[in-house]
Amino acid sequence: YDNDKEPVDAYIVKSNPIKLRCQARPALQIFFKCNGEWVHQSQHMSQEHTDLTTGLKIREVMINVSRQQVEDFHGPEDYWCLCVAWSHLGTSKSRKATVRIAYLRKNFEQDPQGTEVPLNGMIVLHCRPPEGVPVAEVDWLKNEENLSFDDGNIMEKKGDHNLIISEARLSDSGNYTCVASNIVAKRRSATATVIVYVDGGWGEWSEWSACSSDCERQRSRECTAPEPKHGGRLCDGVAVATENCTGGLCTQSVENSSDVALYSGLAAGVVTVVLLIVAVTLYRRSQSEYGVDVIDSSALTGGFQSFSFKTSRQANPLLINSSMQPDLTVSRTYTSPMCFQDSIDKELMAERSLLDPLPDLKVKAFTVSSGVTERAEYHVMSHPQTFPRGLAPDYRGVAVGTTLGRRGKNLFSPHVSLTPRLPLHRATAVFGHAGGRLVVPNTGISLLVPHGGIAEDTTWEMYMSINQEDSSTASDDGSEIFLSPAVTYGPPGLDLSYPIAMTIAHCAEVAADNWTIRLKRHIQDNKWEEVMSVNEESTSCYCLLEAQKCHVLLEHPGRYALVGEPLNQEAGKRLRLAVFGSPDASNSLGFTLRVYCVDDTPHAFQEVAVGERSRGGRLLEEPKMMLFKANTFSLQVSIQDVPQLLWSIKPFTTCQEFSFSQVWASNQHPLQCAFTLERYSHSSSQLSCKISIRQVTGKEQILQVYTSVVENEKGVVPFFTQSDCTITSQTGSRAFKIPLSIRQRISTTFDTANANGKDWQLLAQKLHIDRNLCYFACQESPSSVILTLWEAQHPDSGDLDSLASALEEISKVHSPKAVSLSCSKEERDSEFTKLA
Repeated sequence: YDNDKEPVDAYIVKSNPIKLRCQARPALQIFFKCNGEWVHQSQHMSQEHTDLTTGLKIREVMINVSRQQVEDFHGPEDYWCLCVAWSHLGTSKSRKATVRIAYLRKNFEQDPQGTEVPLNGMIVLHCRPPEGVPVAEVDWLKNEENLSFDDGNIMEKKGDHNLIISEARLSDSGNYTCVASNIVAKRRSATATVIVYVDGGWGEWSEWSACSSDCERQRSRECTAPEPKHGGRLCDGVAVATENCTGGLCTQSVENSSDVALYSGLAAGVVTVVLLIVAVTLYRRSQSEYGVDVIDSSALTGGFQSFSFKTSRQANPLLINSSMQPDLTVSRTYTSPMCFQDSIDKELMAERSLLDPLPDLKVKAFTVSSGVTERAEYHVMSHPQTFPRGLAPDYRGVAVGTTLGRRGKNLFSPHVSLTPRLPLHRATAVFGHAGGRLVVPNTGISLLVPHGGIAEDTTWEMYMSINQEDSSTASDDGSEIFLSPAVTYGPPGLDLSYPIAMTIAHCAEVAADNWTIRLKRHIQDNKWEEVMSVNEESTSCYCLLEAQKCHVLLEHPGRYALVGEPLNQEAGKRLRLAVFGSPDASNSLGFTLRVYCVDDTPHAFQEVAVGERSRGGRLLEEPKMMLFKANTFSLQVSIQDVPQLLWSIKPFTTCQEFSFSQVWASNQHPLQCAFTLERYSHSSSQLSCKISIRQVTGKEQILQVYTSVVENEKGVVPFFTQSDCTITSQTGSRAFKIPLSIRQRISTTFDTANANGKDWQLLAQKLHIDRNLCYFACQESPSSVILTLWEAQHPDSGDLDSLASALEEISKVHSPKAVSLSCSKEERDSEFTKLA
């Protein structure tokens, strides 16, 4: 064969057929064989001529291969053809030539992400082009122009197409685009905006000014060394400094007696206002406990308030550079069920919401008289004994000065004390007839004791704790797994008139009916008994299952847990994925990444957070959620896109795997794998890579890492935890969203059926509690129990709109007219009686 005339690999573009050529000398016949079968002679096109130099006959044969032929072929390898030549010397075969349909998908497997880096920092832009045949080539554009790689500061890794700028300059700021192309098409990625910023630095101080008549002198400095650019942080500190220039011997004198009179008058006015406020407060506290009656549904719009804290730069929230300072012009708002608001703030809020009804609500369902309810008592976690108050030593709750307004410091930091001041998974408080709320901080576990649940003149010290089970499965055959922590509340001899509401966080994916979920109670050792199935009717217990938590109405203390049995392979549980990092203590060039895969419950992640705090770990990416299905496939964790010119990783550790059983029953201990990296020199202070987590045959989750590894560049981690949350209980009326007098009137109204059909079943329907109604029918006051369940559902929203809207809707449909706010108290009471 003439090597230049053997058939070569070819690609079919769109619908155009390709032509395969084969030439041999000397040859009498040449035929093509494709996919093991001879091509018919009629499909061959041949021509022959004589080599003038040697006199040998040269035969050339061609065939056409169409797109349809390639698409119709279904074999273990690509469509292929070879040619066979015959001569008087024998036969000869050519190489195989493959024929493939060329394409280039539209979407990039990974688009470059915009980032902000400091001057002289490292820029790494990742690009994974779309899948294509032939494989796409990658080019980079900066501001729509081809990027030149002549500068030694810019390099491109051909293997993974990463663009790396080792030392960022201000001129490197711009819009970068990854362009992928092959013989079919050209694709452009999303544009990544890169900002190279400069943090401001102070210049030299000026000379001190002359001493002024105020006995002071000043000096100044400017933030110009360097001047902040491209969003860099401003200089910390003051620009003008002032000091006494006489060593404190010179003081100002009062110019005239009129200033003295002015100050005296202001002081007297302040004292008068303070005395007036104290007098009004004492008078209002002397009023009846139930002075607050129902004005209208708008009076129910009180609740806990949201709180804000500042986050880091938002241009690229997934890339956390510890050297960056937070942008103080941006904040995010969070609400939390784990801690309680300061009692004074909540009292003012409640009074304001009761006395200022919403102006747009026209239907007036109830009336109000002035007054306030009893003051809430705050308790911290106490001793673990269980006893009625009358048998106990003197117990006093201690208010802790940790309020929502002081949570800006609740961040991971290696300098925080590693010894918790209080137990992590236990809460204790004393409750009486007024009831209250008990919370195990940061775990998604809470307990609501309704008003009247405990007899008058009786107090109980109640506790709630999370237990560590010895087994990961709740049944002998292993078919059921724990979907929530095991929670115990007590004491065992607790006597209740009304059921308590316990809220438990779980990790089941309940959007589809792929689970049988049950509430179970611990008997002894590893034995559990079924209390009820969540989807079945029961008169002994009530379960309201939500997407991430379950509210349970219980009457008997004990240890409870949610367990689940998958009905098919589509059943899934949520995993929370997080990556932490810390320097290697034994190697100054080393850095360790730890990846956690835990049940998506606050309690499970809190254990990880506490452990990482003790070892000085930093959260490097916002945690993400992943659905892990019951299909028996394992979980793979791999590290990718590590800059190979700057970092090395131990061989054979780039991909690690957890078996299905390890992940499926992982509620006992957090699953963790570690990647140990080592930089080649101390000058490499930035680490960028990504962690890929996927269940085999499932979807992939990416944790993007971009961080500084230099000790003195570490900052606080922009990840909010509630580690300073120590207030675990509220007692009295402030523990409830609904004021007591309003709750009593609602219960009185709806517990008894009337001709208008206004009864507790209608209330349940309007509050979307429309299952297992037989449980409420067996209660002495169904409406009170329904409201207890509603309170448990809304611990942190600070919004009673849903209840107010439900009452307003009932009043519109079932009331002949609205109650006027301008009538007398006797007339309003008469109207209320008609509504009821």
